[in-house]
Amino acid sequence: MPTATFRFYDDLNFFLPRRHKDQAIQHEFDWKASIKDMIESLGVPHAEIELIVVNGASVDFEAIVQPDDQIEVYPFAAPVDLHPKVALRPPYTGRPAFILDQHLGRLAAYLRMMGFDTRYRNDYHDEELAQVSHDETRILLTRDIGLLKRSLVIYGYYVRETHRQKQLAEITRRFTLRPLIEPFRRCMKCNGVVHEVDKAEVEDGLPHGTASYYQDFHRCDSCGRVFWKGAHHERMQALLDEIIRQS
Repeated sequence: MPTATFRFYDDLNFFLPRRHKDQAIQHEFDWKASIKDMIESLGVPHAEIELIVVNGASVDFEAIVQPDDQIEVYPFAAPVDLHPKVALRPPYTGRPAFILDQHLGRLAAYLRMMGFDTRYRNDYHDEELAQVSHDETRILLTRDIGLLKRSLVIYGYYVRETHRQKQLAEITRRFTLRPLIEPFRRCMKCNGVVHEVDKAEVEDGLPHGTASYYQDFHRCDSCGRVFWKGAHHERMQALLDEIIRQS
């Protein structure tokens, strides 16, 4: 039976069973398949891959695996000195925007706190997550490996950490978000844009005594929630400072 040799590098080993981690994999096959399909059959989602090298040459996802091929698969930012390199997807341009699956609600709120356009609902179906990610050029963050294998997904990442604050630090590092942070520019509840507003416009709806203690107020353009720099704001600022320190 024909055999191809696969070698996955660095962070991609996360997706492999222990017996295949950090070593060459002799993979037998008896069907004609694209390299994308064969890689995903081994467990690694295409959205996590940045570079594929076959017999010393960079190839795209549609390359057909041939007997005796030597295949090397690299993640984002792998230091590989190879020219030319075939891009597996268009470069992501502009400010990062995200969509998150149902397991990552707190992370969605934190990304909004940092000022990033982040779509989240706890009732998204996988098909909708993939479609919105594709149509709106959003980075899909998920804890579902199968979701990242959907062909519609161009930009995606599997969140490794399970602790909420560590997840935020992980995403901040992975997508180099630190220089792009605009704290409290989006509503943590609905993702709307938040703007400063005169106290007189919102005073009637404030809790008793709030207008006496605070002078600066902001309001979400979408849901109308009003914000001020109280104890909750101070806790969120402390969290943000810690995430910036970790990243």
